[in-house]
Amino acid sequence: MFDFSEVSLNQIVVHNIGNRIEEQGVSLSKSPMVISDDTVETILKQYFLSHFKSDYFYSFSNDSDLQLNEVFNHISQIFEDESTFFEQSKNLAWLLYERSNHPKIKTGEFYVVRFSNINVEGEIVSGIGLFKSETKDTYLRVYQKNENFEVDYQDGINIKKLDKGCLIFNTEKEFGYKVSIIDTTNKATEALYWRDGFLSVMPRENEFYQTNQLIDMCKGFSEQILNETHNVDKQEQVNFIKKTEAYFNNNDTFNNEEFKEHVIENDEISEAFEEYKHEFENKRALAPADQFEISAEALKKGKKYFRSIIKLDKNFHVYVHSNPDFIEKGIDNTKGLKYYKLYFHEES
Repeated sequence: MFDFSEVSLNQIVVHNIGNRIEEQGVSLSKSPMVISDDTVETILKQYFLSHFKSDYFYSFSNDSDLQLNEVFNHISQIFEDESTFFEQSKNLAWLLYERSNHPKIKTGEFYVVRFSNINVEGEIVSGIGLFKSETKDTYLRVYQKNENFEVDYQDGINIKKLDKGCLIFNTEKEFGYKVSIIDTTNKATEALYWRDGFLSVMPRENEFYQTNQLIDMCKGFSEQILNETHNVDKQEQVNFIKKTEAYFNNNDTFNNEEFKEHVIENDEISEAFEEYKHEFENKRALAPADQFEISAEALKKGKKYFRSIIKLDKNFHVYVHSNPDFIEKGIDNTKGLKYYKLYFHEES
């Protein structure tokens, strides 16, 4: 968890990064920015930090040697000697430009920010923030002129929208630092340049990450395997989802064999689950996770997955919040229609 209530913004510099394919170049600042207005500093901290809320951490990586990760090296220089902040910010700007080699990558401001007094998982650390704003919004400005009001417009940055962000916390350097990233435009291949091409980070396989991946895997198994391959009806899918939720809520540790025994029960489906789990882990380059501590924070984040809805033609939606055993499915031969019978204690 993060706590930014006592954080200080110590230094900030802004450079402009163009598209390398279009040969738009880099426009570097001559010196760090001086922030003398407390309100401006508060707004900047809100813009940079308010979007970071998840315990989903990454670390810098390299296939051969961590020391070959360029961002890791530039950030390490700043942490070791704060006087190198401005020079290293220019190195980072040129590196980002070199990685901006897709025609759809937008020109934007690149911010390098030095923070102190960040509380991350109970540890007070300093941090470096790397941010890029690519999207501008249009704002109306109403002002008084003489005895009338005039309207014009300006293009600016919406502080509630952070396009790309990265916070590097000065802890666990030997493992590639603890890193949190944001990429709200990461829906297309060209957007991967921020995480993979520029930062070159890999997810940290802690309890939060493992729990989150398992929830995602169970969702895929329900939708792809139970529904498409084994042609299991919606009620059985709901049953699987609700038993999965109960298992997570009632256990502190995930154990793969126990999970299959209590949640799946059917040998054929259990075998299909094991095959899907193996393929899922290989596809995402995950280490086999047969036992780990369940993260309450990841479970809270994944609650939306456990919301089960049975859609009946275009007439009804049945929302199943807990026990699927209170639903009974049947066929009315007289009407030639299927039906669901719902059991309950009282109306509310």
